[in-house]
Amino acid sequence: MERLDLVVIGGGPAGMAAALGAWHQGVRNILILDREAQLGGILEQCIHNGFGLHHFKEELTGPEYAARYAKEVADCGICCLLDTMVLDLAEALDGSGDKVVTAVSSKEGYLRIHAKTVVLAMGCRERPRGALNTPGTRPAGIYTAGAAQKFVNIKGYMPGKEVVILGSGDIGLIMARRMTLEGAKVKAVCELMPYSGGLTRNIVQCLEDFGIPLKLSHTVVRIHGRERVEGVTIAAVDGSRKPIPGSEEFIPCDTLLLSVGLIPENELSRAAGVKMDPVTGGAVVDQNRQTSLPGVFACGNVLHVHDLVDYVSEEAELAGQSAAAYLRGEAPCGGTVEVKARDGVRYVVPQRLCKDAGPVSLYFRVGDIYKDVKIVVKCGEKVLLSRPKKKVVPGEMERLPLTAGILSQIDGDVTVCLEQKGAE
Repeated sequence: MERLDLVVIGGGPAGMAAALGAWHQGVRNILILDREAQLGGILEQCIHNGFGLHHFKEELTGPEYAARYAKEVADCGICCLLDTMVLDLAEALDGSGDKVVTAVSSKEGYLRIHAKTVVLAMGCRERPRGALNTPGTRPAGIYTAGAAQKFVNIKGYMPGKEVVILGSGDIGLIMARRMTLEGAKVKAVCELMPYSGGLTRNIVQCLEDFGIPLKLSHTVVRIHGRERVEGVTIAAVDGSRKPIPGSEEFIPCDTLLLSVGLIPENELSRAAGVKMDPVTGGAVVDQNRQTSLPGVFACGNVLHVHDLVDYVSEEAELAGQSAAAYLRGEAPCGGTVEVKARDGVRYVVPQRLCKDAGPVSLYFRVGDIYKDVKIVVKCGEKVLLSRPKKKVVPGEMERLPLTAGILSQIDGDVTVCLEQKGAE
């Protein structure tokens, strides 16, 4: 295959937005690779509304949001190779600086594609039961929430009638509502942490509006049943997340859904030598979303797990535009400084900044529920920005814009932290 300017790995909302971001900057030799039979990624099974409020200024379902991007990709004539699994990403051996993408396609067979730039947009996957070490047998009726969502929304199958959900991530909350609407009885949503991992709007609309109990600081300690799930035993946990003896409760059910976290799909990235962030599970990037490998960019859920697809699109468009700038030979300006999370902030993306860059948005999550705090950006002891916030929660990603004027004051590493209001 001919040498391409840009290969985008992943055809979900991030991949499509990245390709379009590069296209609108004048790049034409673009190829999107995706292992599914159609573009759209996980959005194809997310038939609930609530997408697009920021980006399109209207409320859309997941398939509607994906369809708008897919239509624009088609209208621009951007090439897509579907039913294609990418196996490897490596540097070319000819010294050109190209990247070699190895893939297998149901249509084209075995492929080795040379690309000047690559955007990683592979998304994320769910954490399976095997990662939980929950005692019990291996009966039918245990599903990840995303798998159950695909069965109900795409295949038209009901996983079960009496349901317990472990984990309160957004997919689990949404499936609590979906299963209820389809006639199932959701008996409880159990969450190991003392707070929910989902958006507040989903807690209200998916649990409270349907009278579904949310049991915080609880977990499943045993799964009962041999051929089919017959019930689960749940228990309260202490501050160390260990079950409290005597707090056990048996809940009869035929289905257990797991919504216990998402893992960025970074096997390709690690094998290619991309530097990874141990907290996000994604790549370490600069404000252009360029990884530690020149010409390789990352965006969307493969970089860090987002709660709004609108932010995925925003970040991916930036990655595509940055790939176009790289192709034009435009190197980042100024010196690179590190951005560090501290005092209540779990992580910050991007992790590196060029101090002479234009306006930049920092995305971050906190590690607990905090009320009446200030979000503070510092360079050494110098406060660059301080913003009050009534409440911050782990389930909602925060976005903090930094102006060029603020960036011009940077003369060393930057930290993002939380301070109590009134603290000096």
